[in-house]
Amino acid sequence: MREVLGGVFCLFLAFGAVAAQAQDALLKPFVLASRGPGDMVQAVESAKAKLTQNGFVIAGTHSPYPNATVIAVTSEELRAAAARSELGGFGAAQRVAVTKVREEVQVSYTNPTYMAHAYRMAGDLKGVTAKLQAALGRIEEYGSSGHYPEQLRRYHYMIGMEYFDEPSLLASHGSHDDAVKAVEAGLAAGRQGMTKVYRVDLPGKKEVLLGVAMKGDGDEGKFRDDRHIMSVIDFKDVKSTAHLPYEMLVSDNKVYALYARFRIAINFPDLSMMGENSFMRIKPAPEAIRKALLKTAGGKED
Repeated sequence: MREVLGGVFCLFLAFGAVAAQAQDALLKPFVLASRGPGDMVQAVESAKAKLTQNGFVIAGTHSPYPNATVIAVTSEELRAAAARSELGGFGAAQRVAVTKVREEVQVSYTNPTYMAHAYRMAGDLKGVTAKLQAALGRIEEYGSSGHYPEQLRRYHYMIGMEYFDEPSLLASHGSHDDAVKAVEAGLAAGRQGMTKVYRVDLPGKKEVLLGVAMKGDGDEGKFRDDRHIMSVIDFKDVKSTAHLPYEMLVSDNKVYALYARFRIAINFPDLSMMGENSFMRIKPAPEAIRKALLKTAGGKED
C-alpha cells in the first residue's frame, strides 16, 4: 500500500509540474503586427507616430539594407526594468521592423516578454508587450516553435555554446565615462565598419546600451556584415528584420557584447546547424563580430 501511495504521489507531483508549466504560454522571439500592400516610407512614419503616441521614445532608426528599416524604441518602464537586473541593459530597447517583401509591407517587433526571460530580467515586461501591441497591432508570434519562460532563462543553443551570463568582455577602461567615450569614439570613426544606431542610458546605474550597425566587405568582412548574415539566416516568408541591430553594453568601466552563438541563436533558435540556410554557413561570424566590436570598443586581445 505504501508503495502504491508513493507512486500516486509522484504522479501527482509530475502532473502538477506539467500543469504549472502549461500556465505559461510558449513564447516566440517576434510579433507580426501587420502585413499587406503599402508604401514603405509611409509605413515607417506611421509606425513611429503610433509608437510615440503610446509612450515610446524613438532611440534610433537603421536601414541595414534596401526595403528594411529598424526602429529602436525604449520607454521609462523599459529602462527601469532593465536597470533592476545584472546586465539587464541588454533589454533596455526593443526593435520594431518595417520590411518590404515583394509587394507586401510587414511590420514586426521583438517580443518584450520573450526577451525579458532570455535576458534574465527582473519581471516579464508584459506591460511593455501590451503597449507595443496597442501601438502596432498583433497578428501572431513567430520565429521559432516556442519556448517556456524557464527554458529561455537557461537557454543556450547546444552543449558547449554560450549562455546569456557568458558575454564577451570587449574592453576595460579607467572609468565608466572613459568606457562610454571610447565606444562612442570607435563608432563615430566607423572602426571595423561599426557605426552607432542608438544609445539608451539606464536610470540610477552606470550602464549604457548602444545599438551597432555592422558592415564588412570581401570574404573576410562579410561575416561581420548585417546584410550578408541576414541573407543566410532570415530566409522565411515572414522576415525577422527586428533581429538587428547588434548591441554593446557599457556596464561600469567594462564593455560587453553577447556572443553571437547566443545573440543570433536566441532570435533564430530553430535554425538548423547544417544545410543551405544554417549556422554552418555563417560559422566564422561569432569571432568576426567579437573581434570587430572589441577593436571598436578600444579593447585588446589577451
